[in-house]
Amino acid sequence: MDYLYLHGFASGPRSKKGRFLQAQFQNLGISLKMLDLNQPSFETLTVTSQLAVLEANLSEEPATLLGSSFGGLLAVLQAIRDSRIEKLVLMAPALQFIKGWQKDLGEATIALWRATGQMPVYHYGYGMERNLKPDILDDAALYDENQLTRPIPTLILHGHQDTVIPVERSQIFAQNRPYVNLKIFETDHSMESVLEPLWHEVATFCGLPPSQ
Repeated sequence: MDYLYLHGFASGPRSKKGRFLQAQFQNLGISLKMLDLNQPSFETLTVTSQLAVLEANLSEEPATLLGSSFGGLLAVLQAIRDSRIEKLVLMAPALQFIKGWQKDLGEATIALWRATGQMPVYHYGYGMERNLKPDILDDAALYDENQLTRPIPTLILHGHQDTVIPVERSQIFAQNRPYVNLKIFETDHSMESVLEPLWHEVATFCGLPPSQ
């Protein structure tokens, strides 16, 4: 089984949660492949470009995808079309991301973004603002996470105090999908305050010993 970690939007593979999970896998002698989805550049980022990075890093072996925030959305989208994906671990997955983002930004901001061809976004992985092209808006419309009907074992971990991606989105996704197990924690979007119990859930779900 291959294990791959997909980071969130405007983030990178060296986030605190990502490094923590990688260390837990390493303690078990298992490689957790940390992908950098900001390729070829964050400025030209789209859903399609990120899925291309994921596709390039998959082998012919079965895979478990661990996705954080936007990485969780990407994991679902890949699982829709790829039978190699046998398990999903979704941490505060950015379900309904573009729809929610457009609502938060408002029509005027989106119109200005399209007119200028760029919008400054703070990138937590780089520690600075980067300009993002509006291509991601139209590209995201090509994808629909609700098309996941294959009964793939899925663990969703979400914070009740998440103000970035409301937990209700995960609850709606889990409805009528008996293969989805939703665990809710008293934490925020980063989930950094519950890393140990989060790992316990991940290890149990993946059939791994929770600690050495």
